[in-house]
Amino acid sequence: MSVKIIGSNIPNLPWQDRPASASLNSPIWRYSENPIIGRNPVKDVARIFNSAVLPHDGKFIGVFRGDGTDSVQRLYLGESIDGIKWDFRPEPIQFVDEKGEPFQPLYSYDPRLLHIEGVWYVMWCQDFFGASIGMAKTTDMKTFTRLENPFIPFNRNAVLFPRKINGAFKMLSRPSDNAHTPFGDIFISESKDLEYWGRHRHVMSTKSGWEALKIGGSAPPIETSEGWLCFYHGVELTCSGYVYAVGGAILDIDEPSKVLYRCKNYLMRPETPYEEMGMVPNVVFPVAALADAATGRIAIYYGAADSYVGLAFTTVDETVKFIKDNSKLSEEDAGIGRR
Repeated sequence: MSVKIIGSNIPNLPWQDRPASASLNSPIWRYSENPIIGRNPVKDVARIFNSAVLPHDGKFIGVFRGDGTDSVQRLYLGESIDGIKWDFRPEPIQFVDEKGEPFQPLYSYDPRLLHIEGVWYVMWCQDFFGASIGMAKTTDMKTFTRLENPFIPFNRNAVLFPRKINGAFKMLSRPSDNAHTPFGDIFISESKDLEYWGRHRHVMSTKSGWEALKIGGSAPPIETSEGWLCFYHGVELTCSGYVYAVGGAILDIDEPSKVLYRCKNYLMRPETPYEEMGMVPNVVFPVAALADAATGRIAIYYGAADSYVGLAFTTVDETVKFIKDNSKLSEEDAGIGRR
């Protein structure tokens, strides 16, 4: 099997070969030196974890969730030569409105980062009379101009696709409530101008087991010859609390509301001390997956226990095969009978 990644080459992609000790139950393996970002990484920041990373000018740049020592969540910019050791700008990102005036959100967390047609786009969760999606754009990683809120509250886990599809931007999201949402399906919406959003379609519902409580988009989808490869998160409520795991699905390349394959098994679940113990225990939460078209390698950045940044690896061949071999679709997944 040889699945092609449709995208750019990343010759300096962080990488570590699969060790013999890696789990046979998953196509993903962890970096042996995890976590790559620990506690108190920046003055006045107690924890950096959910990390949106992309290659930039032969190096790497990222937008990171930083939970301050005042318990306020803010977004920080980080830079790295190798994608593993990071330098952070000491001040949080300063957003402005379209007139160039300061326009800071009350809080901001769980960012995603995309580069589309020469513009960098950042999405995050913010307060807009309740939990909602914030968006901003930049061309120089210095001036971050906020865009219109795509949806009314309550909504979280917004993820843009890395290119326009049939002439429109596409975004995954997870409608929610104003608390720690005990439910949630993934939907997709589209926009011609990133201001007005519509043509909302259902993508996936929760299922039993490791994704019984809620699901949500995670890393931006990866374009492949088999369709859009999506890493998403699923949450199960156990007797000791929530457990966040990583799931995998493949969406139709031209109509990504249609699910082609959806893995019934999780791809990754908390197993290590830095994933099982922390501010919020039992969490693995990916928000970036860098894919090298030349080699098929994928590097996944994920938050661990809301306290650390972890790095994991896979290949597009291994992951697509695992998803297809373990796929089980419902009529709802296939989009039968409902939009």
